[in-house]
Amino acid sequence: MAFGAFNHHRQKESMADINVTPMVDVMLVLLVIFIISAPMFTNAVQLELPKAQAKALPQEAETVSLAIDAGGTVYWNNNALKPGELEQRLAGAAVVSPQPELQLRADKDTRYEVVAQVMAAAQSHGLTRLGFVTDPKEKK
Repeated sequence: MAFGAFNHHRQKESMADINVTPMVDVMLVLLVIFIISAPMFTNAVQLELPKAQAKALPQEAETVSLAIDAGGTVYWNNNALKPGELEQRLAGAAVVSPQPELQLRADKDTRYEVVAQVMAAAQSHGLTRLGFVTDPKEKK
């Protein structure tokens, strides 16, 4: 037995050599593959693309900030509105092309009834782009 498996009195010596030849062989093969394949990724086909006339890009929609405080006062872009003025502003915004996006901000103490009335008024005028804005959760 060349390894001394049956000799229990012999001290086991740690193997100090690591054979890196297989790893070097694999790395050299990968290097050759990458050297051969790299030019395939960098070559581009030269094309003459046709010219075309296109219409102007559509304008991006305006954003309107609707805020409601705890007392039920509605603000249009930080300007307080009188009771009948909201309907007029929503009617004016509905005819603009493209329709503005309404961003609804409501105080946490606002009555749900006021929020629902603003949403219903926007829907009745045909405004469909309505989003709710909240503050992100504070980190502790």
